[in-house]
Amino acid sequence: MLFRGEGMSTDDRVQDRDRIRALHATGLLEGTGAPTLDRVTRLAVRWLSVPIAMVSLVDADRQVVVSSAGPAGPWREEPVPLSQSLCRHIVATGAALTVPDVPADERWNAVQTAGDGPLKAYAGMPLHGDGHVLGALCVIDTTARRWSAEQLAALEDLAAVAESEIARGLCRADSHRTAVLRAAQRAVIRALAEDGGTEEAAAGVIAAICGALGWCYGEYWQVDDDQASITRVASWSRPDRDLAVFTGLRPLTLARGEDLPGRVWAGGERIWTPDLQADPRAFARVRQARPAELHAAIGLPVHGGRRMLGVLTLFTDAVAEPDEELADLLDCVCAYLGRYAERRRADDLTRTLEVARYRFDQVVAQIDDYIWTSEALPDGRFRLLYRSPNTVGVLGSQLPDIDIVAVLTRYIHPDDREAFEDFNSALSAGRAVQAEYRLTGIDGVTRWVWSRATPRRDGGRLLVDGITTDITERRELADERERLLLREREQVRRLRELDRLKDELMAMVSHELRSPIGVIRAYAEMLREAPDLPEEHAAFLEVIDRKSEHLQRLVDDLLDLARLEDGRMAVEVRTVWLTRLIHQAVEDHRAAAEAKGIALTAELPHYLHVRADPVRLRQVMDNLLSNAIKYTPGGGAVAVTAVPPDDDGGGSPPDGGGPPRMAAVTVADNGIGIPPEQYEHLFSRFFRASSGRAAGIKGTGLGLAITKAIVSAHGGTITAAPREGGGTAFTVRLPAG
Repeated sequence: MLFRGEGMSTDDRVQDRDRIRALHATGLLEGTGAPTLDRVTRLAVRWLSVPIAMVSLVDADRQVVVSSAGPAGPWREEPVPLSQSLCRHIVATGAALTVPDVPADERWNAVQTAGDGPLKAYAGMPLHGDGHVLGALCVIDTTARRWSAEQLAALEDLAAVAESEIARGLCRADSHRTAVLRAAQRAVIRALAEDGGTEEAAAGVIAAICGALGWCYGEYWQVDDDQASITRVASWSRPDRDLAVFTGLRPLTLARGEDLPGRVWAGGERIWTPDLQADPRAFARVRQARPAELHAAIGLPVHGGRRMLGVLTLFTDAVAEPDEELADLLDCVCAYLGRYAERRRADDLTRTLEVARYRFDQVVAQIDDYIWTSEALPDGRFRLLYRSPNTVGVLGSQLPDIDIVAVLTRYIHPDDREAFEDFNSALSAGRAVQAEYRLTGIDGVTRWVWSRATPRRDGGRLLVDGITTDITERRELADERERLLLREREQVRRLRELDRLKDELMAMVSHELRSPIGVIRAYAEMLREAPDLPEEHAAFLEVIDRKSEHLQRLVDDLLDLARLEDGRMAVEVRTVWLTRLIHQAVEDHRAAAEAKGIALTAELPHYLHVRADPVRLRQVMDNLLSNAIKYTPGGGAVAVTAVPPDDDGGGSPPDGGGPPRMAAVTVADNGIGIPPEQYEHLFSRFFRASSGRAAGIKGTGLGLAITKAIVSAHGGTITAAPREGGGTAFTVRLPAG
């Protein structure tokens, strides 16, 4: 007959792991006795007329006699090495063996019992179990003899009886094994049924498996959330074993591919190691396994769906060859544990989400905005998925848990229905949109609300997240602001109209006053030339002429300002030698300065030219110099300086591409100064600084306004700033010539 192992070498058949596993499964090597086999050996002695009969089983490294009849002491007292075994040949070949004269057969010269021992003639039949040759039923004679065909047939029949006993042993072992596996499975189910976390469940599973199978230690390793390492989170060891040298006192963390758990994690498949201490892969913890006397180990992946959650490792203190049935059971255990872990994870996530939603609702309930999430359905309707608990802010009352879009449609203001329909259509089309419209609330109050919403895809569904805010107050404020702006624009328009009328009136009055003032001054001049004019009358005429001259200057200033602001005064720009013009102005004002004891100086570049109207530029210099002298007490100083374009930091390239190059002229005094907060008003019409009024200095407040208008008409600028040490400095910048 065919048996497992055909095609193997003789040594491979003897060492075949499945044969060894089946041999041990018979239970015959445990030395508990086999009465049926004893009867078989006794029958063999009687039927074949031999002194010795034995049932020998061949293990991986020894021959063990489990039953014998006759003086089988040399073989029964202790296991026989395979080198001294003839039964080994039967296992290796799978065929019966007969040797009429063992000492004369050179093949067995090394067998000690064939020389001086009782082994002279040998006949053996193979004993099969679970498809393997496990040993032999043999008979031995102390003298050489030939075996007849009838004797060998009888021996073969007796071997069949022995095989039936071996088969019964295997059946008993298989039944026991099945019971053990079922017990282990039930223990695992009980462990998973207990309420607890994944780590507690894993520890219970390990204890159940190891207790049922007689293994001494187990661990559960959990893949960390960042998928960068794997950590031991649960373990169990048999109470009678001290495995501290292997387990350690702290949690272990391993990288992918490191040690047995890391390799199972990296490969995603179980690894069975029959003997850690002889494994060529040299796991990192082998050094600790040796003193702990751990041998076999198995690592199994624990999956949750497509994701690996962890690794289960089990250890025993005996060498254990791979067992597919046990491995299948452990795979089922890992599947149970994976589903349990996923279910607990889902439960934990559900509880976390419920708590988060509760807290979110608590926060949202405190605000008046209405927050909602809906699903846009293919028929254009919306199905509410979430809404904030507070609807008072937008509708004036709490609403039941119904479709918010349907509610808003019901309460929308008639004039805003079209805008609201456009809002819904945009959402159904998957576009982010916002809209403002009115709602007539449940309380009868009409409110302006602002809705903004953003669609998003979730699988094949179109979801819309939105928020609706009561903006009634903002709209009222905006409307009020618009009314105020319109009113202010109207007031500005009226003020500008009044200002224009005032300017026109002032220009007309100034123009109408100019002629009478000229006549008054002419008649006063004629009267002053009369030869018999009394001295008192001459003094009166001098006052009339002085006041008329002042009034004439005032009228001229008003007319100049009006023409400059209206653009009616022509500025005839040409290249002007600024240095000479300033020197002339300084000399003309020197007498007034000396009369007050004021030092008037000018420091100017010799060749400094600007583009300006010389008449109007002289008017600017006269205004600045007269003001400086007027507002500087006796003993003070007035200085005029000028800076060419390169030194001033302004200017443009010679090719004209850019702003014009500017020359700067500064008139500075150390007079009474100006309060800082009044500088911004200096160039306004009729404005006079409080310091000048307090000092009793007369003036119209038009000079600086006219000066600024003239400078601006030239495309220049004028600024005023406090001078260090007291006084004021005015700086005029004009395009260089």
